[in-house]
Amino acid sequence: MADYIDEFRDKEVIKKIAEGISEYKGPDIKIMEVCGTHTMAISRYGLRTLLPDSIELLSGPGCPVCVTPTSYIDSALELADNKDIIITTFGDMMRIPGNDSTLLYKRAQGCNVQMVYSPLNAVDLARDNPDKEVVFLSVGFETTTPVIALSIYKAEREKIKNFSVLTANKTMPEAVKTLAGDGELAIDGFIYPGHVAAIIGTDFFSQVAYNMKKAGVVAGFEPLDILYSINVLVKNITEGNIILENMYSRIVTKEGNTKAQNKMYEVFEAADAVWRGIGMIQNSGLALRPEYERFDASKRFGIKLKNSPEPKGCLCGEVLRGKKKPPDCKLFKNGCTPENPVGACMVSSEGTCAAYYKYGG
Repeated sequence: MADYIDEFRDKEVIKKIAEGISEYKGPDIKIMEVCGTHTMAISRYGLRTLLPDSIELLSGPGCPVCVTPTSYIDSALELADNKDIIITTFGDMMRIPGNDSTLLYKRAQGCNVQMVYSPLNAVDLARDNPDKEVVFLSVGFETTTPVIALSIYKAEREKIKNFSVLTANKTMPEAVKTLAGDGELAIDGFIYPGHVAAIIGTDFFSQVAYNMKKAGVVAGFEPLDILYSINVLVKNITEGNIILENMYSRIVTKEGNTKAQNKMYEVFEAADAVWRGIGMIQNSGLALRPEYERFDASKRFGIKLKNSPEPKGCLCGEVLRGKKKPPDCKLFKNGCTPENPVGACMVSSEGTCAAYYKYGG
């Protein structure tokens, strides 16, 4: 496995591909990656520094924690105040600021907030604590939603009635269409997330190329994966070859993981969703189907999302849309750091601001 990974980190090949890209002399090109893992890898390996000024990489809303709106965090904080509820969540969510607190701070105050590595752990916790309500904060894209669906199956099968999920799951396709149609952004091509495509396949991304006239590549996460993809995108855009190319065929197929898709859509259905920085996007979220609504924490506890303002001065929303870059924000490194984050983009391990802070642009 190590040799296989090393193949995609070969310095000589990286240098050769980068030199080829640097020879580009055409019109300016804007490419957006819509995956937080790509964002972090691009910064970690310094890939922007290998590109000519005429090729600009923009970071999009590819971090599931980052695009979760403040109103959702505030609802989770409200639930945490209930002594009969155990909140369970992935690690990044612990530090996302709400209007006046975080889940990490709530835990320090004595609230029962627990980090889990899988929603299946939350189901086990509910079974072991029948006198408590266990709520899992259901956040993520198509990569994590199937296992959340599986956790609900497990709770149903084991007749665990004190488990529920507070849903904020998102799907990539409609968000990409929204960005592709943004004339101000004027994106020429997209780098699509390989792990999302491994679940949903490549068909949708092909439709974006065809219907929205935006070239695209599905890419892996090693430096050569990304550079190869940029090279192919630049070539296709320049030649007017507006298609999707699968540059991660060692993992991604046209159909995707149909078992995971079926499991996900047996439990969830498409719903409108609010994205931080973008607003409401039709059919870009996932809600529990009526037959599974008894596991919906918002219905069980009467939670209604309120309009919560973004932190004053924070540009996280504009960063997520690709309209701004982290250094454009006055708070970046000046009151907003990973140790003291103001916005979600600085908290998450996939956040654009966190990537720029740790590795630079």
